[in-house]
Amino acid sequence: MIRIELTENGHLPAAAAAAGEVVRRGGVVVVPTESTYGLGVDPANAAAVTRVFELKMRPPDRALPVVCCDWQQVRDLVRIPDACRVRLSRIWPAALTVIAPCQRRLPAATGDTLAVRIPGHPLLRALLYRVGPLTATSANRHGVPACIDVDGALASLAGDPDLVLDGGPLAGGRASTLVDLTLDPPRVIRVGPVAWEQVFDPESSTVMDR
Repeated sequence: MIRIELTENGHLPAAAAAAGEVVRRGGVVVVPTESTYGLGVDPANAAAVTRVFELKMRPPDRALPVVCCDWQQVRDLVRIPDACRVRLSRIWPAALTVIAPCQRRLPAATGDTLAVRIPGHPLLRALLYRVGPLTATSANRHGVPACIDVDGALASLAGDPDLVLDGGPLAGGRASTLVDLTLDPPRVIRVGPVAWEQVFDPESSTVMDR
């Protein structure tokens, strides 16, 4: 298992090169997110997705969320309803995840839908720009609290990942807000740091008081 620091821009070239190699061969990378550490693999690689479930000891019927660096990566994976694009463009990057129809079937998805977000972690977005979209389920054993430090994450997992990107102690806090865009109107499935209904008027694209 390789461990590389990722706490500043100067660390990106080495981190991205190592992560790209690991992801291409179906390996698992521990990555920092805006709150806790996550397990990153290519969401289109079935064997890599299976390894994530094994490391977490997670039921295989649970989908894995995916993080993207920008709207282009999002559009490559899912179809965002036209009515939601303005709102999301004003929220992202942030700790808000949406469920939307897949552009194609993916091992990380459940059926025809996938959970995606553009994370509020600049270094992670820069990594994703170089490596491509990654899964970002929390790096901990299923049923155990998510970890804000790398050592806690590694101790929690049922095995070793291939690469650890050490972003230092993370902010912690609630998991991302989760909104199902396949419903009309969209429905908040999990309340998190971003208030979907309160930040924007659901009848228009007008920004409301925070």
